[in-house]
Amino acid sequence: YVKHSGSSAKPRSTSAKARDVVATSNATMTTSWDKVYWLSVDYLRVAKSAVICGSYFTSVMYVEHWCEEHYKSLTLGSPDFSHLETLPRHIEILVSAVTQINEPDSLYGIIQSHKLSSQIVTLEHEGNWSKALEYYELQVRSDVMLQMDGNSGALSPHGLPSVHLSPSTSENEMMQRKPYKGLMRSLQQVGCMHVLDMYCKGLTSWKGQFQHDPEFTKLQYEAAWRTGNWDFSLPYLGANFPSGQNIKSGHFHENLHSCLTALREGDSEEFYRKLKHSKQELVLSVACASEESTEYIYSAIVKLQILCHLGVAWDIRWKSSGESINIYPEKQKIVSEPVIPTVGQLSWLNTEWSSILKRTQLHMNLLEPFMAFRRVLLQILSCKDFTMQHLLESASTLRKGFRLSQAAAALHELKFLYTGPGDQCSTVYWLGRLEEAKLLRAQGQHEMAINLAKYISENYESNEEAPDVYRLVGKWLAESRSSNSRIILENYLKPAVSFSEDQRTTDKKSIERQCQTHFHLAHYADALFKSYEERLASNEWQAAMRLRKHKTIELEALIKRLKSSTKGEKTDYSIKIQELQKQLAMDREEAQKLLDDRDNFLGLALEGYKRCLVIGDKYDVRVVFRLVSLWFSLSSRQNVIKNMVDTIDE
Repeated sequence: YVKHSGSSAKPRSTSAKARDVVATSNATMTTSWDKVYWLSVDYLRVAKSAVICGSYFTSVMYVEHWCEEHYKSLTLGSPDFSHLETLPRHIEILVSAVTQINEPDSLYGIIQSHKLSSQIVTLEHEGNWSKALEYYELQVRSDVMLQMDGNSGALSPHGLPSVHLSPSTSENEMMQRKPYKGLMRSLQQVGCMHVLDMYCKGLTSWKGQFQHDPEFTKLQYEAAWRTGNWDFSLPYLGANFPSGQNIKSGHFHENLHSCLTALREGDSEEFYRKLKHSKQELVLSVACASEESTEYIYSAIVKLQILCHLGVAWDIRWKSSGESINIYPEKQKIVSEPVIPTVGQLSWLNTEWSSILKRTQLHMNLLEPFMAFRRVLLQILSCKDFTMQHLLESASTLRKGFRLSQAAAALHELKFLYTGPGDQCSTVYWLGRLEEAKLLRAQGQHEMAINLAKYISENYESNEEAPDVYRLVGKWLAESRSSNSRIILENYLKPAVSFSEDQRTTDKKSIERQCQTHFHLAHYADALFKSYEERLASNEWQAAMRLRKHKTIELEALIKRLKSSTKGEKTDYSIKIQELQKQLAMDREEAQKLLDDRDNFLGLALEGYKRCLVIGDKYDVRVVFRLVSLWFSLSSRQNVIKNMVDTIDE
């Protein structure tokens, strides 16, 4: 406002009132806006863009805004049970976001239908790749049938649409190829590498079908280095790969395949060129990645660790060449013979691998690729003993991570390395057989696992592994209840404790094994004690006690009658008295045996728990709570109090 010298107070107050009216009307208008951020935008489109950018939490937030706007509350709407196989748009975006963050349970609340696509997402999320393979097969067949019904194009003999795709592939065409690539991923995760190789050849035999697809190229190169197919190559299609945020799909597996091939053959120029290019690409992808895509960043870090190990392996294998790590070395072939590394030379790689194994905490999506790389690396370095040890360790880790088919593949490969007659007497061989028994158990073949473990206990003469073998047999027999409790205790669990105590070693593994054997013995004895306590407190046992009391009274009455009876009656009374005395003696013996067994099991459990606490700290929480529970519930028994005092003292 321009202030004139002659202006009065009245117009000034009028202008102030006008400003107040405008401000009030604006406030009323903005509060009535439906949009959260006062912008008229499509929330789902923003959410999908956020997924593409790697901002998964932001994507979830915008889907929530859309749901509030669309359904007038924070709900996903009614479940979709229509015949269409596609997921609702907001559900599809939510699924693509949630599967990229560390939120394993959210998926079950999002997927509300039994469509093929939703089941595949769930199965992949759970790591059930065998079932996912079946569903991808159904999806491929469904796509083929749809194309046949729609007469959209001629079909190849393999059931693939004979469409020649250009580098500028549309989103619809990418979706059509998704089931084929999913089938490839499932085959790889299941461990069917030969079938995967043949399937890839079938797909690539039709020109133009997949040659411009970066994900298909990545899957092929990954399968090639995993199986040691060093002659594999594809035409370079770098210009067709997406850029920007999608650099994460890059050329890592292609570069890794080239580096491993160069490491095997000694081509220093190719090795360092590809190694440098791959490192640069990974660092750039991490720099461009969203702060919300931590899972991808973790994956990139693991890939950088793989490349680090690769560089160390080059120095070990070709150290005689005197080659320094030069970014642009002159092209030459290493003429010296490759060096087979010693235990000392591999110590750094082994230490780093142990550290990675511990830090990943069975996060199999991160750990399994490194595990496969290490197996291939040790094979290239011609380290048979280390390869066998790694396969055994991999089988155990994969089993614990519920990758049972891959664990079986590792054990199968391990068997083929036992070529000499002396190999089947080695410790690694028998540990492999024991791991095989554990895998059978994990697969649900309980009887087979127990029989194999018994065979190992009878044929493997090693005091070092005996405690573990006997403990496992006893534990499995107890869980399956397929043997007498005394046999389990006397033949397996007690010998396991004896074998472990005979070992005077003080290393961490032996101490943990001793603690484990004592715990399983105590835990089983405790379970038997509880079952005996329940039996003694049962209605059936109380009825038996009342019957025994009634028999005792009847016996006393018969004895009194016997004294005052005639000679003929004495014979009948004597027979009845003998029968009752025999029954009562058997009842007392059974009751006393039951009480003695109960007390023995209690003593065994208390002693085992005490030794478990004294030796190690693996089961401290469980043991302490159970001991205190026994102490409080059996505070009137002197043996329990004495054992508690001894435990505290030790």
